[in-house]
Amino acid sequence: MFVKNRVEVELTAGRLPAGFPGLLSERTLCHSRRGRAGASQNLPPLRPSFGVLVTFHCPVLDNSESPISCRAGIGNKKQPVLAPSPRGTPPASASRRRAQQLAGARPANSWGMNRKARVLLHSAPNVTMLAPPLRQQSLGAGRVSQPPCRRRTPNPNPVCHNAAAQGCDPPSPTGLQATQESPHVYTREEVRSHSSPETRIWVTLGCEVFDVTEFVDLHPGGPSKLMLAAGGPLEPFWALYAVHNQPHVREMLAQYKIGELSPEDKVPSTLKTSDPYIDDPVRHPALKVNSQRPFNAEPPPELLTENYITPNPIFFTRNHLPVPNLDPETYRLHVVGPPGGQSLCLSLDDLYKFPKHEITVTLQCAGNRRSEMTQFKEVRGLEWNIGAISTARWAGARLCDVLAKAGHQLSETEAHVCFEGLDSDPTGTAYGASIPLARAMDPEAEVLLAYEMNGQPLPRDHGFPVRVVVPGVVGARHVKWLGKVSVEPEESYSHWQRRDYKGFSPSVDWDTVDFDSAPSIQELPVQSAITEPKDGETVQSGEVTIKGYAWSGGGRAVVRVDVSLDGGLTWHVAELDGEEQRPRKAWAWRLWQLQAPVPAGRKELNIVCKAVDDSYNVQPDTVAPIWNLRGVLSNAWHRVHVHVAP
Repeated sequence: MFVKNRVEVELTAGRLPAGFPGLLSERTLCHSRRGRAGASQNLPPLRPSFGVLVTFHCPVLDNSESPISCRAGIGNKKQPVLAPSPRGTPPASASRRRAQQLAGARPANSWGMNRKARVLLHSAPNVTMLAPPLRQQSLGAGRVSQPPCRRRTPNPNPVCHNAAAQGCDPPSPTGLQATQESPHVYTREEVRSHSSPETRIWVTLGCEVFDVTEFVDLHPGGPSKLMLAAGGPLEPFWALYAVHNQPHVREMLAQYKIGELSPEDKVPSTLKTSDPYIDDPVRHPALKVNSQRPFNAEPPPELLTENYITPNPIFFTRNHLPVPNLDPETYRLHVVGPPGGQSLCLSLDDLYKFPKHEITVTLQCAGNRRSEMTQFKEVRGLEWNIGAISTARWAGARLCDVLAKAGHQLSETEAHVCFEGLDSDPTGTAYGASIPLARAMDPEAEVLLAYEMNGQPLPRDHGFPVRVVVPGVVGARHVKWLGKVSVEPEESYSHWQRRDYKGFSPSVDWDTVDFDSAPSIQELPVQSAITEPKDGETVQSGEVTIKGYAWSGGGRAVVRVDVSLDGGLTWHVAELDGEEQRPRKAWAWRLWQLQAPVPAGRKELNIVCKAVDDSYNVQPDTVAPIWNLRGVLSNAWHRVHVHVAP
């Protein structure tokens, strides 16, 4: 507690008194003037020109007892609110250096300590605070949202911080308000000097400055992506990933604001970047666009099942990066050979020399029907409806033939075939994915290096000139604009293989998720959806026609689709259309339809469908038990509510 000029802290069971709100680590957060826990120290008088520094010792996070110090400045015009302790200590161990990065290496303009041991001094008698109290918005275990750091501006009516002792007037609210309304001001040169964990990592967006050091390891795209902007503007990189332009992203970033750019320095950044999407292909106007940059879109339900083979222009499009514009004459596919083997550098003409193989395959995005999960509970990802799925006739060389040509063969140990695309971000990091070598080398799996789609060269949006087609497997592994193939002992290290496209328990959130604990999605579960009638539509009394699609991953055939008009109380069996499916090679969907009488007197119908595959897998009835934070693998019964015309 604060008592005039004395700072006294009692520590019991790792708790601080009420005057010190914040989140603590499980271990005790020590507080002392010179390192003695629980000590009471007489401090010099608090004066507005100098203030007081109180040392907080934050235990390191690797079971070492060495404390790391952070200082808190109170009521000082020149001293920052929180600053790192003076560096004069002996060389630290690696673990201690890491703890310093987490707990102590915060610049003189930031609020932070270790995010598991962050304390903000406020609500203390006789102390004029330099910023409002922490907004207690939960960010998950061990984290509290950070308020923006504020620089104190000269107060024309200085406040005596020792008012009670010296008989001065109480603190003026005018001075406090001026403090809260004046942000820290930085130049771009100052921002550029903070571009590493040692100096802290700052970025700018518009005229605002943010210290994102503690967020780097939490960045969904991986630390390396965020480090591209370290010490500079975010705009050139956000132009590549339009997903950032969403309210929850802006809110998250706002928690790390530390100030603003100097008015003299708010000129546009000298970093010039051309629009990376300016050369994207023209798209069909019927597509329902989920994001423009990168482009992601799906066909409307009423067009999706008009044809068994989806026309190229309305085939759903899932891009992660700008579409490369590749010259077929200079295109080369690099296939890395085994140790002692022969690597291949294949032109399109070289690929044409391999036996041409054709198959009909349905591709489905892992996020298909994500919007239904969002209705239950918020998830992160594109709001796909039921159209992130399409079917085409693909032609190309079998991957097993190309790998064999390079000298690869099945391995007794686990191995993976890694694919790398020619679409990349500003660092040159390409989209990548992998599949098990056993699948790639199996002729019955029919994995293709495809160069034709529905009898035509691949459209640019779908991988021209060459893409991977992996029948029965999630679309994320069908790498487009293929540039490199290699066989590795582990799966691809790509972000999209290791840190995305994985399923988790409904109990897992973004603060507890461990991507290493879950396998990458390969084969998808059984799926079906209603494409006609649409939700909210009015149908005629008498008879209703219901249409849709059904598909299951891994080559498992759909053997039945059940349809209900009353929410699942009674059922009808739909008629299956389309190509007959081969055992264990049912790579494509089944279209289905049902004509059923509308029960007399009904004003509304709750239409439901569910599919069953040849392993008797069936769709779950609700979203709740399969909900996951990324909104993938959404395959609950599909439901459409319609009105019946009188």
